[in-house]
Amino acid sequence: MDIRQSYREAAVRGASPLQLVVRLYEQLVEDLRRIAAAIQQKDVSGRSSLIKHAILVVGHLQSSLDFERGGKVARTLENFYNSLRQNLVQAQFFPSGPAVRQLMTDVLAVRRAWVEVERIEKEKALPASSLPPMPVPTADASSPVGMHHDWKG
Repeated sequence: MDIRQSYREAAVRGASPLQLVVRLYEQLVEDLRRIAAAIQQKDVSGRSSLIKHAILVVGHLQSSLDFERGGKVARTLENFYNSLRQNLVQAQFFPSGPAVRQLMTDVLAVRRAWVEVERIEKEKALPASSLPPMPVPTADASSPVGMHHDWKG
């Protein structure tokens, strides 16, 4: 078995739903990078295979949308995924490196938003006891600025 494949599988097993979404975006970016390279190398078979895989990844992302809870954001992502899929099909019939690189830029922008959501959710999940204690200013004449910081921890 390929060591990279083993690493990826282990990482996915322990991933949160948000981490899985980010990983799918990372896979999509990698597929787009490889599609652009296949276009440049005029590798029609490789391009076709990679486009099929990228469309599959988009399908996974799209199938996880929750329109009840997601509301407008879910509908916006649905439109984004539909557009992405259409552009991938377009790249199959009219290969364009610049067009694929633009898709990559768009996907990276949405990925950054998911990374930020993941960061915020992690912060919310941290219990207060796991955060470092805040300094408590108290009046103390021995302190050079008239403040004493009690770093209980």
